[in-house]
Amino acid sequence: MLGELARALRDLGLEGRRVAVAVSGGVDSTALAHGLAELAARHALALSVVHVNHGLRGAESDADEDFVRALAAALGLPVAVERVDPRALRAAAASSRARPTLQEAARRVRADALRRMAAAAGAEHVATAHTLDDQAETVLLRLLRGSGPAGLGGIPERSGDGVLVRPLLRIARAEVEAFARARGLAWREDASNASPRFARARLRRDWLPGLAGAFNPRLLRAIGDLAEAQRRESEWIDGLVEREAERRFAPESDGALRIDAKGWEIPDGLARRLARLALHRCGAGRDVSRAHLDRIVAFWRTGRAGRAIELPGGLALSRDARGFRLARGASLPVGGKC
Repeated sequence: MLGELARALRDLGLEGRRVAVAVSGGVDSTALAHGLAELAARHALALSVVHVNHGLRGAESDADEDFVRALAAALGLPVAVERVDPRALRAAAASSRARPTLQEAARRVRADALRRMAAAAGAEHVATAHTLDDQAETVLLRLLRGSGPAGLGGIPERSGDGVLVRPLLRIARAEVEAFARARGLAWREDASNASPRFARARLRRDWLPGLAGAFNPRLLRAIGDLAEAQRRESEWIDGLVEREAERRFAPESDGALRIDAKGWEIPDGLARRLARLALHRCGAGRDVSRAHLDRIVAFWRTGRAGRAIELPGGLALSRDARGFRLARGASLPVGGKC
């Protein structure tokens, strides 16, 4: 594991950097903290530990926090802890459609808290303990739920702003656990990670072992390679889409997006990517589906002036004499709804 971790440090450009290690107390993050501590001198790392207490498991959450503080002290590293409330984010949603699941809310507030703590500590990056197993589970869940090509890229090695980095992403959880046992490490177990209430836990328990045993013992690596290849493809495709969007889209002062009406006889794949980009620029989120993208593309190609379609997130796409307009809360023309 240390060899792969060292390779990741080089590939991610972390050598000589200040890195905050996100530690939950589980085996993956505990092993990551110890592994980075072992490599710190060789790779000129300045490490600290950060922990987010979601408060979702009462006394167990507090015990996790105590464990992480003790781990940081044992490693001689500074530690920062922030308490957050994912339920408040859910309660603040304007509607049930816009309301994130509890897990989604926890991920959002956790990422924000990690960035705040890292900035306060002067760290340039936050290292999280996502493993190859997490990657495979993410890709399969997206596939089972219905994903476009971009979704098969799974978890990226680094966030878009480069702050969050994932140096264990090509290392299987079994290797991480073997490292932890070999070092005699202790860690915390979160019972909710194995709860059948969650699709990820059911996939981990019921599907992945059977698929690996029946079809491919290197299944995790195969899925990880697929995700990496798809991310690399998406990197250059996204550049093409952005350049096409610059030519076709024009933002307006009220947050709406003005879209050219001509030239939509382009490949379906490019048109769908432009439709998704337009929705995201106007604030549409997880409610976007393939059906919505197809409706937008069809409207771009055949929609007449005075007509409009309703879209997720309170958005509407309308056509007038100047072209198309995508806006939130736009009123649909009387008799012009498609």
